[in-house]
Amino acid sequence: DFCSSLAGIMLLEVLLVLGTVIIYFLLSKKKEETLPFKEGWWGKGQKPDTEEDTTIWPFKVETTEEELSDLFRRLDQARFTEPLENSCFHYGINSVYLRKVVSYWKNQFNWKKQVEVLNKYPQFKTKIQGIDIHFVHVKPPRLPEGQSAKPLLMVHGWPGSFYEFYKIIPLLTDPASHGLSDEHIFEVICPSIPGYGFSEAPHKKDFNSVSAASIFYELMLRLGFREFYAQGGDWGWLICTNLAQIAPSHMKGLHLNLASVTNMGFVHLLSILLGRYLPGLFGFQDEDVRRMFPFLKKGLYRILLESGYAHIQATKPDTVGCGLNDSPVGLAAYILEKFSTWTDLEFRNLEDGGLERKFNLDDLLTNIMIYWVSGCIVSSMRFYKENMQKGIGTQKHEKLTVQVPTGIASFPNEVMHTPQAWARKKYTNIVSFHFMPRGGHFAALEEPELLAEDILQFVGKVEKEQLWRKK
Repeated sequence: DFCSSLAGIMLLEVLLVLGTVIIYFLLSKKKEETLPFKEGWWGKGQKPDTEEDTTIWPFKVETTEEELSDLFRRLDQARFTEPLENSCFHYGINSVYLRKVVSYWKNQFNWKKQVEVLNKYPQFKTKIQGIDIHFVHVKPPRLPEGQSAKPLLMVHGWPGSFYEFYKIIPLLTDPASHGLSDEHIFEVICPSIPGYGFSEAPHKKDFNSVSAASIFYELMLRLGFREFYAQGGDWGWLICTNLAQIAPSHMKGLHLNLASVTNMGFVHLLSILLGRYLPGLFGFQDEDVRRMFPFLKKGLYRILLESGYAHIQATKPDTVGCGLNDSPVGLAAYILEKFSTWTDLEFRNLEDGGLERKFNLDDLLTNIMIYWVSGCIVSSMRFYKENMQKGIGTQKHEKLTVQVPTGIASFPNEVMHTPQAWARKKYTNIVSFHFMPRGGHFAALEEPELLAEDILQFVGKVEKEQLWRKK
């Protein structure tokens, strides 16, 4: 009898332990943590005691004759260095081609006409957390009966600007006129990241992607949007990702044309070593293998060869920024080289960097002029330091996953490829992942139709299955 009671006690203990373990796991599988909203104040000096003025006022791009004559004087006085023979774009921009750009800038480029282009979409400013935030806000010209526009926040990166979206905006706000399905129609909000374009630069240190996401969240609420979609590439990828972590209940879907994973685990490293030989084991598709391997050449060397700018900007942005802010030709050289290499790495083998194969000089110079007239190059570069100075993989947002329904458009010439198997670790709810047929880093400007179609099909999926309600 003693044995049976002992067995009974032991069984009870086992059940208690099991029960405790089960309860522990049930409780510890608590709701996914969200990222805390960052309540900053980025204005000059002390934060005032008064409530912030939440007025939204219209804005137009305007430049003075003095600014333009100063620009032309600097262009006239440019000093060029002869490039090495046959160096193409391997040493950076080729100054033979740069001379051509500067000649076009002085003699043919019509900034006044481009200002009209910039002002064809309604622009506004509003003060958030102490600084003026600039944004473009385009509503659909017409809506079919019984349909409402879906708010879509689109965020640019470096060295781009809100102007990158000017070719895709009509495809999203008026898809039917452009041969696309009008089942979903958007009203598009494109803000300038603080310190970029016509958004005021932060006056304090530590303004990072979470700070920008918090400001854009406040912007969307101020515009009256409780539920919205977000889209981004480059820094826009990180800002929109952080926004999905801050306000998952407000974001219906997240669409990215760049998805980088900063927290690499053991399986990631193993997949770099063995993924070429055992792709199935790591969930790689043939296209992943084609884009990633050999990894030394397409991964490591490429990062080392192409990330010098990031190292400078993440450490001493103000030093090199002095030169770029003082010289329009230096600024153009610095920015155009990125538009060449990030559009297609093979363009390094061309004397003109292939720049006019996918873009025209009017568009390229309009983007450069936004940097020049706003004098924002230094503050735009500081964003690298603010985001990277604590080290990669150390921040809270890097450790948190994203639950919001996510769509990824993976362009073949993006500088670094992230396979879906890797992206899934971070974005746990990927509802659409597409290998795009062509295009590189500046997708909205380079391939607006492809990107628009991918956004439309993604939103179609989310809406049809009401996926955001199932988060």
